[in-house]
Amino acid sequence: MDETLLDVRDLKKYFPVVGGVLRRVVGQVRAVDGVSFSLEEGECLGLVGESGSGKTTAGRCILRALEPTDGTVTFRLDGRTVDVAHAPRDELKVLRRHMQMIFQDPYSSLNPRMTVQDIVGEPLLVNGVRRREREARVRELLVQVGLKPHHLRRYPHAFSGGQRQRIGIARALALEPKLIVADEPVSALDVSVQAQVLNLLAELQERLGLTYLFIAHDLSVVRHISDRVAVMYVGRLVELASVDRVFAAPRHPYTEALLSAVPVPDPTRRPERILLSGEVADPGNPPPGCAFHPRCRYAQPECRKTVPELREIEPGHFARCHFAGTLKLAGIAD
Repeated sequence: MDETLLDVRDLKKYFPVVGGVLRRVVGQVRAVDGVSFSLEEGECLGLVGESGSGKTTAGRCILRALEPTDGTVTFRLDGRTVDVAHAPRDELKVLRRHMQMIFQDPYSSLNPRMTVQDIVGEPLLVNGVRRREREARVRELLVQVGLKPHHLRRYPHAFSGGQRQRIGIARALALEPKLIVADEPVSALDVSVQAQVLNLLAELQERLGLTYLFIAHDLSVVRHISDRVAVMYVGRLVELASVDRVFAAPRHPYTEALLSAVPVPDPTRRPERILLSGEVADPGNPPPGCAFHPRCRYAQPECRKTVPELREIEPGHFARCHFAGTLKLAGIAD
């Protein structure tokens, strides 16, 4: 991890809200609202949060699958840096060889009318790789992800969920990318299969030198594979630190509540479960001040008035909370 591969600064994605007879824009849904972080080469950053926090939208904006409203996404490519958020279409095609995505649902993300050979080989076909080279590369990829070469002629319905996800991983690896955005790649799988796929991703990262942005809502999964953790709430990062620091000593009340839901494999310990009241704040109409204050048991009058900034509480540990430096929050020890 000697150089920064990806640098995201003040990334925003707003969706317009239209209303009235004339269908005019009457508001904005701030799905991603000023997110900033960086990824070192060979690192895995876990991006976590509840449904509706904006983590998937952020991942898609980084790859330009969605057009960002504002901000920069700087990607290092062949000794130079390119702003993915503002790159022209012809340059974007070159960039996408180096930035790929693994989708959440391993069934709906695969074309049921295409064989495994066509699905995995499609990125190679689009980029002009010859047929013989394409077939050899697909066979190599299937072996890499734990499938057999004789699976080439089968269709997605003939595979289990875990095998389908392995096909999706093989497709993402086809063009030898540097960065992979994994959008909850194990959430649709059984627990035993989750472990197999996570181990595969970790093995591929070490062998191929991959860099991951790993999007998830399950902190126990993130702990297994990530080097650092970024926690999102209503479109903003509320905490960012190494995985050990986040689990041992969280600095934001929202992170503490998420950690309290992680099962502890010790029958003698019964950690307190923090049940958050209410629902995730509406990104189209967020509450004043800190967006988390209606659900926070530590909220003070200042939290209802002033929006906190993401600040460094200690070296490498950032939190968006007015009282991050004074609160004693419960974590999970090793």
